[in-house]
Amino acid sequence: MLLTSFILTGVILGSEPNAMSTVKDIVSAYAIKGIIFPPRLVALFVLLLVVFVANKFTCGWACQFGSLQDFIFLINRNSNNKKGIFEQYKVPFSISNTIRILFFLLFVSIAFLWSTDIIEIINPFTIYNPAVLTGVGILFILFILVASLIIYRPWCHFFCPFGLVGWVVEKFSLYKIKVNYDTCTDCGECSKACPSMAMEAILKRNSVTPDCFSCGSCINACPTKSVEFNKGKRTSIT
Repeated sequence: MLLTSFILTGVILGSEPNAMSTVKDIVSAYAIKGIIFPPRLVALFVLLLVVFVANKFTCGWACQFGSLQDFIFLINRNSNNKKGIFEQYKVPFSISNTIRILFFLLFVSIAFLWSTDIIEIINPFTIYNPAVLTGVGILFILFILVASLIIYRPWCHFFCPFGLVGWVVEKFSLYKIKVNYDTCTDCGECSKACPSMAMEAILKRNSVTPDCFSCGSCINACPTKSVEFNKGKRTSIT
């Protein structure tokens, strides 16, 4: 499914449209040119509506670069999808999200102060439009793709502006990963299978939950079928 996703949405359809550019272009167009581009606003609203309804399902399965990173990450997973052939790392969300916030603030500041779109210089989606690739862009994309072998979706967790905005909306999603604690045996298999820190936070019912891309690894790994993608609020600690 991931192979089909990045071939269809990236190789065949190209680098645009993509969720990341909706946020990036709205900010850069206003900061640099003083204009508001309605089509981008509409696209952003629609994509955030999808996040509100079904978590980051679009990011997980219909993003050109996100699905490519996911595909590369899975290449380095063992047969039961719980461990990397070469060691893989789950970066603490407090670190990855702090970097993402700081990068977004840097992007906005430079856009307004110096009229420069720094994300466009390293835009990873241009991998599907080689004609506009820059030397810096090629190096950055290679770095992200190699890093994807050992870190789950590094662009999404550390840099993507839509990832940051979507993470905020994700807190209110109607459909999301949920745990039935009446049948859960707390075996931790779902957390082991999760490629990020998301399932660990959900399982512990933490107040702050990392990005969940609805990959389904936790559902497949649960021996008691206590993990599901369903509607409703997650059970909180009483």
